[in-house]
Amino acid sequence: MSYGTQMPNRDFLWDVFQRVDKDHSGAITADELQQALSNGTWTAFNPETVRLMIGMFDKRQSGTVNFEEFGALWKYVTDWQNCFRSFDNDGSGNIDRQELKTALTSFGYRLNDDIINMLIRKYDRAGRGTIYFDDFIQCCVVLYTLTSAFRQYDTDQDGVITIHYEQFLSMVFNLKI
Repeated sequence: MSYGTQMPNRDFLWDVFQRVDKDHSGAITADELQQALSNGTWTAFNPETVRLMIGMFDKRQSGTVNFEEFGALWKYVTDWQNCFRSFDNDGSGNIDRQELKTALTSFGYRLNDDIINMLIRKYDRAGRGTIYFDDFIQCCVVLYTLTSAFRQYDTDQDGVITIHYEQFLSMVFNLKI
């Protein structure tokens, strides 16, 4: 997903990377990244979202991101931030039910109100009927990952698949979510 955000210059990214890499190991752990990220609500960034993002950009399978991987992760978070702001119509710093429905519809999902309500319940950590920035990322990434896995079996693109239980388990447990 690209919203016109260009990669910041290398010197700027290196400065940010060094500040986030608290132990100066040359790699950023999930804990270091969580401390550095802000969802704009004065609450800690969701550790599950951080783990998910580290996994997406950790090409070396080390459980950390090095400087090169960090640059891609930084752009990814910045793009999501721009996306989030574009759907947070009331400027509240979170996404409500209608804003989530609008966002997901614009991404091409045709989900009924029961599914939208289920997503709000699942990703609403504060119990206020809204989703914070970090949980919005997680919701969208999980939805995308599940949809992609489903489409591998939906060869005729009719929204219906027939699979065996073990195929289902294999599909779900092989996902990086």
